[in-house]
Amino acid sequence: MSARDAILERLRTNRPAGDFPLPEMPTFAPLVGEDLVAEFSEHLGKMGGRVERPGPASDPFATVRPRFDGARVIASAVPEFVGNRDLNAVRKPGDLADVDVAVVRARFGVAETGSVLFTQDDLVVNSVAYLAQHLIVLLDPADIVVNIQAAYKRPDFARAAYAVFHTGPSATADIEGVLIHGAQGVRSLTVLLLQRKKQAA
Repeated sequence: MSARDAILERLRTNRPAGDFPLPEMPTFAPLVGEDLVAEFSEHLGKMGGRVERPGPASDPFATVRPRFDGARVIASAVPEFVGNRDLNAVRKPGDLADVDVAVVRARFGVAETGSVLFTQDDLVVNSVAYLAQHLIVLLDPADIVVNIQAAYKRPDFARAAYAVFHTGPSATADIEGVLIHGAQGVRSLTVLLLQRKKQAA
């Protein structure tokens, strides 16, 4: 038995008996206006991200094509765009360290913070959201919720084995307040407001 298995077995053995329901999530008054797309765009912009509208039906990715300029390795976790790195064939998370651009779809967005939520199913390989140089995030405008409390009440958040909020590209600032994007993760995060394709009945 490995050390990991031994630790997990001890946790299972010593887990207290009984049900321990989570506390009720309060509902707070919204701090944003009714136009959730505008609010989301404003708050994401303040965090260093950007929002783009889709191009024409013939090329909905036209508005984000400049992000692909010079990219040699493109990983896509969405059917709407074909990359040249198959995420389903990745054996180790670190194998995605050479990805220039990743295209993923967010489960939903949060207007109040400009955040997007990814689950393990959205990313296919979790590390792609951190190791890629640039992240293109597809988001259906209908999937923007008002605040974090509303996000926590979403059933897809509760069902996820892995869930992470991203709010713009990675950033760090020193004591003098000099802000640097892309220090520990993606250098840019662009949200493309592209509707989800309807599932066939």
